[in-house]
Amino acid sequence: MKWIKTGCLLGGVLMSASALAVGVHGEAGENWTDVSVDFGSRDPGLTFSGNWAHSDDDGDVAGLGMGLNLPLGPVLFTMGGKALYLNPDDGDEGYALAVGGGAQLPLGEHFTVFGDAYYSPDSLSSGVEEYVESNAGVRWQVIPLMAVEAGYRYIDLKGKNGHRNNTLADGIYTSVSLVF
Repeated sequence: MKWIKTGCLLGGVLMSASALAVGVHGEAGENWTDVSVDFGSRDPGLTFSGNWAHSDDDGDVAGLGMGLNLPLGPVLFTMGGKALYLNPDDGDEGYALAVGGGAQLPLGEHFTVFGDAYYSPDSLSSGVEEYVESNAGVRWQVIPLMAVEAGYRYIDLKGKNGHRNNTLADGIYTSVSLVF
């Protein structure tokens, strides 16, 4: 009986995931880039994501995320977490389990204001004292399959054991997204 319940739950998750919109994103800021893919990030329910951020001066971060999108009036709130692989240029390789969330507010039919933040303290990370990530911006849905974003992104790995901080992103960016 336990296997039947587990199978039904897994089947329900997979069926709901197959109906989710898939987004592919590319961001560029000064001396950094971020490439990501997400499933269901703009709809109520479960959302999944993966990304890779690279800084010319400070290293790399790769992550897998999962969250729950909850609508409250016109705002779509997200709460969730990310499992991150950290590879700072000055410091030790490590990991972080970050928790956080965000919000999206549509402004008419084509524009959305959004923001999110994730944090991992020393107790949920290795190689760094803490991990901090935040993002805020405006999305313009040019056509149903393509969006353009402008915003501000901050990603910081606070150094540990005498290593300096590695700030992968700290500035404005532009982004193009394709949604299928």
